[in-house]
Amino acid sequence: MMNNESENREKKSNQFNPFRKKESGEGGPSKGPSFSFYWIYVIAAVLLIGYQVLRGVSPDARNITELEFKQKMLSQNDVAKLEPVKNKDVVRVYIIKDSLDKKTYKDLLGDKLVYAKASKGPHFQFSYSKIDDYQENLNKYFVEHQTVREVPVEPVTDPEFFGPLVNFLFPILMFGLLMVLMMRKMGGGAGGGGGGGIFSIGKSKAQLFDKGTKVNITFTDVAGLDEAKQEVMEIVDFLKNPKKYTALGGKIPKGALLVGPPGTGKTLLAKAMAGEAQVPFFSMSGSDFVELFVGVGASRVRDLFKQAREKAPCIIFIDEIDAIGRARGKNVMMSNDERENTLNQLLVEMDGFGGDSGIIILAATNRPDVLDSALLRPGRFDRQISIDKPDVKGREAIFLVHLKPIKRSDKLDIHKLAEQTPGFAGADIANVCNEAALIAARKGKEQVEMDDFQDAIDRVIGGLEKKNKIILPEEKKIIAYHEAGHAVCGWYLEHAYPLLKVTIVPRGVAALGYAQYTPKEQYLYNTEQLTDQMCMTLGGRASEEIFFSKISTGAQNDLQQVTKLSYAMVTVYGMNEKVGNISFYDPQQDQVFTKPYSEETGKLIDEEVRKLVDQAYHRTIQLLTEKKAEVEKIALALLDREVLHQQDVEDLIGKRPFSEKKILSDDVDVATENPPAPAQ
Repeated sequence: MMNNESENREKKSNQFNPFRKKESGEGGPSKGPSFSFYWIYVIAAVLLIGYQVLRGVSPDARNITELEFKQKMLSQNDVAKLEPVKNKDVVRVYIIKDSLDKKTYKDLLGDKLVYAKASKGPHFQFSYSKIDDYQENLNKYFVEHQTVREVPVEPVTDPEFFGPLVNFLFPILMFGLLMVLMMRKMGGGAGGGGGGGIFSIGKSKAQLFDKGTKVNITFTDVAGLDEAKQEVMEIVDFLKNPKKYTALGGKIPKGALLVGPPGTGKTLLAKAMAGEAQVPFFSMSGSDFVELFVGVGASRVRDLFKQAREKAPCIIFIDEIDAIGRARGKNVMMSNDERENTLNQLLVEMDGFGGDSGIIILAATNRPDVLDSALLRPGRFDRQISIDKPDVKGREAIFLVHLKPIKRSDKLDIHKLAEQTPGFAGADIANVCNEAALIAARKGKEQVEMDDFQDAIDRVIGGLEKKNKIILPEEKKIIAYHEAGHAVCGWYLEHAYPLLKVTIVPRGVAALGYAQYTPKEQYLYNTEQLTDQMCMTLGGRASEEIFFSKISTGAQNDLQQVTKLSYAMVTVYGMNEKVGNISFYDPQQDQVFTKPYSEETGKLIDEEVRKLVDQAYHRTIQLLTEKKAEVEKIALALLDREVLHQQDVEDLIGKRPFSEKKILSDDVDVATENPPAPAQ
């Protein structure tokens, strides 16, 4: 315990020590004591400010006021001489030596009395704003007070050498300090690639994790990514035991690209590699290469690989590589020469004429479709590691990882939580666990229970519950019938997702209620399945029209989803007879200003999309008209209880007529990783 306290005191003292010894773990090897030049500016500023404050103070004289001078000294005829100092706005007072024995001066001088008697310097001094007019004002005083003896006045000017020097150097030093700060800011500061200000602007900003720098994350902290973890573990093992692979003629891979949606654990997997690898690990973002100045990005790439060669074998991790790796020449109007130069340099360094051995490039992106083809070829990124959103087993494993620090109830069903969070990435599950712990703590519980996780899932999906939101009874009734329409459509449509929960409790910014479903773990969807999803999404709008003969603005999000899905069916998936088996999907469409089809085709697409939506809407109207009694039962129950779960709906309208385990038909013809949203 004592050793820890002494170490902490030493660390704190070193923070304020200008001659601090640089340790080997602080960004490089030990190089002895280092001096920060900022201390020069601090000392100079203190000296200059102190001089400006004390420049008019004489160490031999006591400060008094002008009133004290006139009442206690001048009126008593004790003043021997006055010295107005022209360049300091101060009047120095000399007292007759015999008068210093008076009680007044004993009280004013105190312990300086003996020194004042022996000194030839001034005894007192007071400030006067207009020192040039002092002689004239003093003469007026003598005229008004005839009993006061006139005293000699001898104006003086103190010699100054340091004062003019201060006035000259102070603005120069301040300007120099400002320039240094600006240069350091432009160069990325002390933490960015060498800390040499503008002179190190071309230096790499990569953060080095070496033997002296510990990363607490390992492969045991990564769950739900078994295949991806096996791939990167093989790379780490290759660096540790290269002979195991080279003995059979294999070569070390040049690079691996981690591809997946946001929040799936790409950066976490890279951190685990840094924690597991016994080799240097360089980490930086793709945006760290980008700079306003021409040539800086390419210079930083060269410097990064120069450092990597010195540390080889090693790993370089570039997060969000699409910041510099976008395809070249796709759009001349929006091209960026500096970014392209940076990409060209990266391509050369990865597999150029020289070639590097022992350096593995690891990169992550959620936009592989926009990357340059030269970057993806074998020899640069030899393998692409796909990191998808986890399935039920993966989510269960991720829950187990994030539940380790949480005091949870023994009755917590982790498998059920995994089933209720379809489409959740690792980051979403971590957020759910944290929210559940906060909710339980807010309720004063000692353990986190299942209902806390249910509330946390609702909060992540729909937002914060608005308990104080005032909703009119008429609006609440419309919301209840709207959500009941969604629930009934999902219950009686064969290919719709199974209903999990329906509520009219307002959440988030604009959600006045929602129906939550459990999407199947699948990647392929046929026309019938997508059509049923459209009908289920339109169930709220259709229910409003049937029961109130008018529609509201509550279906805004539903209409957006239906429109997006219908356009995808016609223009991307080729699910329309008139448009045909044609896909207009282009990964670079956000950078294209012209449509890849004619005006006639565009008109046909709009007509077919409208026809598709209208057919789905009429089918939904027909279904809800037949099931009108069921809709009313659910709506009235929602108005009474506000929340209905799957079992509650089953008690009200009977069991769902279709089996939960559906088998895809043989005519499956569409693959997508973005199924319709699980909540309406």
